[in-house]
Amino acid sequence: MHIAWLGKKSPFCGNVTYGREVTNSLLDREHHVSFFHFSQDDTEEEHSPEFAPNFQEVTIPFLFKSQIYTLPKLRSSKLLYRALRRLKPDVVHASLTLSPLDFRLPELCEDLDVPLVATFHPAFDNQVRNWASGTQYLMYQLYAPALAHYDRVIVFSYLQKDLLIKLGVGSDRIAVIPNGVDVDKYCPSPIPKKDMAMRQAWGSDRIFVYQGRIAPEKNVEALLKAWKSANMGADSRLLMVGSGPLLPSLKAQYGEDIGVEWLGFVAEESRRIEILRSADVYILPSLVEGLSLSLLEAMACGLACIATDAGADGEVLEQGAGVIMRTNQSVATQLQTLLPLFRDHPELTKLLGQKARDRVLERYTLSQNITEVEALYAEVCHQGKMAPVESSLRASFGLTKGLSSR
Repeated sequence: MHIAWLGKKSPFCGNVTYGREVTNSLLDREHHVSFFHFSQDDTEEEHSPEFAPNFQEVTIPFLFKSQIYTLPKLRSSKLLYRALRRLKPDVVHASLTLSPLDFRLPELCEDLDVPLVATFHPAFDNQVRNWASGTQYLMYQLYAPALAHYDRVIVFSYLQKDLLIKLGVGSDRIAVIPNGVDVDKYCPSPIPKKDMAMRQAWGSDRIFVYQGRIAPEKNVEALLKAWKSANMGADSRLLMVGSGPLLPSLKAQYGEDIGVEWLGFVAEESRRIEILRSADVYILPSLVEGLSLSLLEAMACGLACIATDAGADGEVLEQGAGVIMRTNQSVATQLQTLLPLFRDHPELTKLLGQKARDRVLERYTLSQNITEVEALYAEVCHQGKMAPVESSLRASFGLTKGLSSR
């Protein structure tokens, strides 16, 4: 099957990771992928790497691009249409980049008679409790009318599905296919943690880790305040992995004197896996989320996980796979109680780490994710082929949209 994938290659964010993991897996299963992404190049460009004959890149010009949204150039829609018409993919899959092109895609694909699938993964909180979650809810309200015209919309949780249904998207158009993790790559270390070189380098018995953007919606300051108030001691370390707008100010306030290590953005995947394997506990204090891939990666590596109920993260940790904090209560206060508990009870940490790994194997493997995506492609392509036949039959029997076929 030939899939035209519309997504992002930069700047680094969850959308980039999702697109990379899914398209690489599709290529491994011998599908053909044309990867459309925004580039500063002002001309339409195709590039087919020698090492991947069934893969090519097509660039789309833009005026502005960030981790959150993208503003394409005026001619981008025409270039996209022309490239799709020439490449003739079996299906178009848009990992929505939060750009005006997202709203044009249903019209373009209908004109080309190509099935259109979207993955819609903006963060959300099922209960509008604060400014951040309210802003994300507006994003869902804005997109819902357009998503109703996509052939299928992939979301990561049933909470997201329920929210989109309330906003008018037909339930038959929504497919719940969660994020997936390569559980062979993200797995517990075969070496006992006490003997690991990286762990010895931190000089600590208990290692906690946060991995993600250092931004307001991630509520990182609540974690840092709780860490400082809990007086975690010299034998505990909190590793902060990631970058973002709050990094300079928070790094200046919370440092090594209270056991916080700022590692910044770590681009190398093997290094990120090594950090996770060296740790005991993963913490995600977000106010809004979609379904955190970082959380799933930590769970797959066998870490005990503490996360809020924002987005689908509470759904991931339900029934004892981790500890769930409530965003309608003070996250800092909850963490101030939980952090010493996890510091002083390694047997609890080990048990929750095993449960977290089991939960990922049960529900969130990349292999299962791709199998479900393949089945969805087959379904929409089959429906697309059946539609002209149905139209022909209706015309033959003199039926119109306003008449019943009974």
